[in-house]
Amino acid sequence: MMLRFSSLPESPVVQHEPTDKPGLSRREVLLGAVALAASGFSPPSAAKEHVSETKVRFDARLIYAAVNDEPFPISAVDLKKLSPTFYRQLVDYETSELPGTVIVDTHNRVLYLTQEGGKALRYGIGVGREGFSWSGRGEILLKKAWPTWTPPSEMIKRQPELEPYRNGMPPGPDNPLGARALYIYRDGIDTLYRLHGNGDVTSIGRAVSSGCIRLLQQDIIDLYERVPEHTPIVVA
Repeated sequence: MMLRFSSLPESPVVQHEPTDKPGLSRREVLLGAVALAASGFSPPSAAKEHVSETKVRFDARLIYAAVNDEPFPISAVDLKKLSPTFYRQLVDYETSELPGTVIVDTHNRVLYLTQEGGKALRYGIGVGREGFSWSGRGEILLKKAWPTWTPPSEMIKRQPELEPYRNGMPPGPDNPLGARALYIYRDGIDTLYRLHGNGDVTSIGRAVSSGCIRLLQQDIIDLYERVPEHTPIVVA
């Protein structure tokens, strides 16, 4: 599946090709309450990003420009509010995980999509605040464009103002899941954790969410196009 950003430089192709077609193209739930179990979880071994001259930073002005060909408009990212550390970029990355694996480094607030040849695409992220962090291995079993957001009952109990959305908040600019959501499952069971879009640039690089992983809208659209369903994911 080709990216919509005609000006986005091509990067190495991941091992898998996107498989979702009907209903999940950009031309468009929660099922149960299960947390990602940390027992038996082994973090990615020998994972290390190299600081090297081969690091490739895409033109941030282009990849974070406004997007006007979506069902809802997406504003340009105010780059004055985003550290270059969190720009999408291609980096040298040494890991034992297979190419095409998503690795979330919650400590450094970055997400890697591993590539062939010891490379990875790196994205800046916002992570769960204290008490809402999680770790484990799973797979991206479902992908949705402009998804409905349904807050879990536990969240509604903590935040009664969310009661009107018990049966779901329609897609749109105010929906917390943003332009895309990647749903994380473990052993075929929905963990209730997501990789999703976000319009608040100041949340990138911070611990602010209720456990889900936030990416800028432009970055989640890019990641959505690169990873198929059943992509393995490691959160550490």
